[in-house]
Amino acid sequence: MEMKKKINMELKNRAPEEVTELVLDNCLCVNGEIEGLNDTFKELEFLSMANVELSSLARLPSLKKLRKLELSDNIISGGLEVLAEKCPNLTYLNLSGNKIKDLSTVEALMEMKMRKMRTRMKLARLQDTRRRKMRMRVTLVQKWEREKRRWASHT
Repeated sequence: MEMKKKINMELKNRAPEEVTELVLDNCLCVNGEIEGLNDTFKELEFLSMANVELSSLARLPSLKKLRKLELSDNIISGGLEVLAEKCPNLTYLNLSGNKIKDLSTVEALMEMKMRKMRTRMKLARLQDTRRRKMRMRVTLVQKWEREKRRWASHT
């Protein structure tokens, strides 16, 4: 079965915007590229395309909410930098059984991981700064209350 037909079958009378999981395992993609998957799948969080003879991710649409991507048993040998751009929230990726020969192919994925870590660190620092500011405000209010009580006891 071709990928476009499999997508239509998996939709089961739902709009692409409603789909959060899509399993396209064992279907055939034409010329080793993704077909039928587009930007309308905005809510997609899990996508499985195992054993579909996929060789390129060039036609992967922008899937901002995608967290898990299963690409095992295909013929992918490169072009993984697309994932960093198109799937910024990816936390799980299975590339086992592909034609990846050296680690330089997955360097783009390492850059994506580092960018996520930097973002998390910035958020943690921001939250810590906010906590410190809040503590400072509470301390100032407490000092102000003590001073008011001290002056009230002198009068």
